[in-house]
Amino acid sequence: MTPPDVVGFAVEDDARYLNRELSWLDFNARVLALAEDRSLPLLERAKFLAIFSDNLDEFFQVRVSGLKEQVVAGVRTTSPDGLDQVEQLRAIRERVEELVTRQATTFTKDIAPALEEAGVTFADWELLDDDDRTRLTRIFEERIFPVLTPLAVDPAHPFPYISNLSLNLAVVVGDPATGEERFARVKVPSLLPRFVELREQTRFVPLEQVIAAHVHALFPGMEILAHHAFRVTRDADIELTDEGEDLLAAMELVLRQRTKSGAAVRLEVDTRMPPEVLDLLCRELELGPADVYVIDGPLDLAGLWTLYGLRRPDLKYPPFKPQTPPNLAGGSDADVLWAMRSGDVLVHHPYDSFASSLELFVAQAASDPAVLAIKQTLYRTGGEEAGIVSSLVKAAEAGKQVVALVELKARFDEQSNIERARMLEEAGAHVVYGFVGLKTHAKILLVVRRESDGIRRYCHVGTGNYNPKTATLYEDIGILSAEPELGADLSELFNHLTGYSHPGRYRRLLVAPAQLRPALVEMIRSQAHPGGLITMKMNSVVDSEMIDELYAASAAGARIDMSVRGICCLRAGVPALSENITVRSIVGRYLEHSRIIRFGHPGTDDVEYIIGSADLMPRNLDRRVEAMLRVTDPRSRARLDEILELVFEDDVLAWSLEPDGTWRHVPTVEGIESHVRFQELAIARSKNRLADG
Repeated sequence: MTPPDVVGFAVEDDARYLNRELSWLDFNARVLALAEDRSLPLLERAKFLAIFSDNLDEFFQVRVSGLKEQVVAGVRTTSPDGLDQVEQLRAIRERVEELVTRQATTFTKDIAPALEEAGVTFADWELLDDDDRTRLTRIFEERIFPVLTPLAVDPAHPFPYISNLSLNLAVVVGDPATGEERFARVKVPSLLPRFVELREQTRFVPLEQVIAAHVHALFPGMEILAHHAFRVTRDADIELTDEGEDLLAAMELVLRQRTKSGAAVRLEVDTRMPPEVLDLLCRELELGPADVYVIDGPLDLAGLWTLYGLRRPDLKYPPFKPQTPPNLAGGSDADVLWAMRSGDVLVHHPYDSFASSLELFVAQAASDPAVLAIKQTLYRTGGEEAGIVSSLVKAAEAGKQVVALVELKARFDEQSNIERARMLEEAGAHVVYGFVGLKTHAKILLVVRRESDGIRRYCHVGTGNYNPKTATLYEDIGILSAEPELGADLSELFNHLTGYSHPGRYRRLLVAPAQLRPALVEMIRSQAHPGGLITMKMNSVVDSEMIDELYAASAAGARIDMSVRGICCLRAGVPALSENITVRSIVGRYLEHSRIIRFGHPGTDDVEYIIGSADLMPRNLDRRVEAMLRVTDPRSRARLDEILELVFEDDVLAWSLEPDGTWRHVPTVEGIESHVRFQELAIARSKNRLADG
């Protein structure tokens, strides 16, 4: 499919696109800005520092490692914005240095002092009194010392393998007998709390400081000359090389290799590490100066997640209880299938309860003797306690036909998914692992039930994983429906995924990789005229062909309003290119995750709505099984209009993408915070139901 030419810009012009990696760093900068926002509760700010750290860890493990692999292999290509791998790594280094400096400053100069005023203190060992040190020594001897292992480095002891994301102490010891200096490494155990609780809920000391203060206990008879914290990040991306082998066995092998391999891609050190120790680490880890990040503060602030567990509601967002959608009300006695027969039900998580909608739906199907089959995709399954997995096990044990398509290649959830898959297989479910060459990312569920008038199918198509934990943190949309055409589509799609059939022609679904891309192009072009309107809520916009189509529609006179939470390689508001395109990003309490696209004006006969699992990225459109649903139900469309309207009215959490590629916080005028407003709407719907009842 040939991309359209765009007025004023040749198709090959680099200036049409923003860099993918730098755009992702811009997103993480917006997360960091939440930690810097003094209007937010203190523990929420600490949580956003932890999220920023987790995000950056994954970025280095996957994206930076991929660029470095290409450089080592001698691959020199350019990204759509015109940067080769070396130039991208250089730009990433510059941006990350700025961001981690901001993060360290925010913690040490702002959040930590503010927490101390609120009664939560981060104490340095050097500033503790004798009583505190005595207490920590007892904690060290009882809980920490038994799990420590010092590893010497000398001709008889080669440099030890430093595991991925591990926090360590580089220790320099002197031998009084010979005068020799030796190097040793002590790993800070990841299973222990990142911050040692000195006084319950009020006083904490970094674990590495407690170990460092007692490191002499690990080297009796030796003199401790120096000790410095460091942290290593390695390549952790998984690649299956043999597409002909058993997928489950191949994934288990790769997971075992992941813990033992992966080139180092980043070294984080404290500001006091001397050059000779840093040189030794870089030499042994095969890293250069550009891979080293000097942190003026504690390393690994992802450990602040443990602090967020403190029982201090005064330092957190006001609690919110997800509401049961009015159509599904009635607690455990609610008949979800009856509600679906009465019409489609749109659920909007986390404002609408996952437990009283999706989990209840599967639980009722599992215990209903008239249900013959349950078929479901599982991308990130959650723990053993996950209600949906338990219900599928129950259904399989009851003799129902249970088909679970478990995606083993869901990054960093591979082991969890393998465990859930084995649990389902042991219960008698048919477990399918998808295709080696494609990830199955679609969020689909089908229940087949025998009724008095024949077989009826009950369906769910959503934007988020069937995971109870993320359902309280991620913003997602789902449609529960008993509409026959959708049921037929899902039956055909599951048959394609589990058997050998070729993809069919679907009625309500748009399925990648075969149909979704051309369908989206056709829909975009249908609005490419004066008065045309395209409204998009996405996670990422990367695909250059889709960006070119949007540019062409803009040039033809269409208005395009986009809310893009994360990566956006499209340039907005550029004269003669994208002057009719606006892009904003909502970053706040919940992770915006739903994908909603509206083609046309609300209330018109030809307006189209689609929701589903795919972003405008090459991987979603070409290398994954994705399912997008054409939404036809008027009530569901009205809810989607309500969601889109609030997203574009938000002037508290919103950022706007400027023509020069920078992001600017939207000025607050009306004070509309979409996350709070969605909570209020969910509560209002619940109250209206009670009043009507």
